[in-house]
Amino acid sequence: MSKYQLEFKDEYCKGCELCVSQCPVKILELSKERFNQSGYALVDVSDINRCIGCTFCAIICPDSVIKVIKNG
Repeated sequence: MSKYQLEFKDEYCKGCELCVSQCPVKILELSKERFNQSGYALVDVSDINRCIGCTFCAIICPDSVIKVIKNG
């Protein structure tokens, strides 16, 4: 199990990529295959084990889509 997990409220994501640009370990990217009901590309996590729990992604998100959870 990874040290952190990310939860996304996909229905509120607008695909703005702010979280992607702020991630210091570059593990976030917009999906080319997954979209919400509004047609926006959703965020994919490439390697959750590299997450450092900085919460930059959650802080920068204008729609409060992301929640960073510390495991154990």
